[in-house]
Amino acid sequence: MNQEFELNMALQKLFWIFILIVVLISCDQLEKSNKTINSDEMMTRISEIEIEPEYLEEYLSILKEESKASLELESGVISIYPMYQKENPNEIRILEIYADKKAYQAHLETPHFKHYKTTTLKMVKSLKLVDMKAIDGQTMSMIFKKIN
Repeated sequence: MNQEFELNMALQKLFWIFILIVVLISCDQLEKSNKTINSDEMMTRISEIEIEPEYLEEYLSILKEESKASLELESGVISIYPMYQKENPNEIRILEIYADKKAYQAHLETPHFKHYKTTTLKMVKSLKLVDMKAIDGQTMSMIFKKIN
């Protein structure tokens, strides 16, 4: 009975050590995923795109796929938020926010962005990329918290 008790105690210790390791790994992963983004290093851009009317539906479908993939797969992509003008739906605007220039450069090399760029090239009548600078970077993090 004494051996059984000691075995039981050893198994309990192993169990708690295992739990502690799992918690520590989880905390480390949580800390990595919640890294602070420096608003001074962020890259913000508004893409102004005019689409040829006959390609609008096809373009919007490809754009939705690309923006969703960018947000889901790229930690450095904070926003790829496409919109269109109510009175002229061929006039697309995309609010792009990246953690930094490195995240933007990485975004350009992804398969989903390359697919978007090559398949929509013939659909785009005009493209203007306007780099922006936040006036109040301190409140930037509050914007997306309100959506959910």
